[in-house]
Amino acid sequence: MKRISLFLLKFYKKRISPIFSFLGIHCKYTPTCSEYMMQAIEKYGFLRGFLKGFWRFLRCNPFSKGGYDPIK
Repeated sequence: MKRISLFLLKFYKKRISPIFSFLGIHCKYTPTCSEYMMQAIEKYGFLRGFLKGFWRFLRCNPFSKGGYDPIK
């Protein structure tokens, strides 16, 4: 499951994310939400990493400040 999720995240980052960037939609966090989820899955395994990445995705909204938010 870990390999499949990392493959899908890399596919998103390479093929889909540039379309959003072209439209002016950018992640306000550093590292981006997809990079954060990849790092979390690599560090904590699929389940815990996915949950950490999903929580980060939920925090990414118009009312958040964004900024530097490394994986802990």
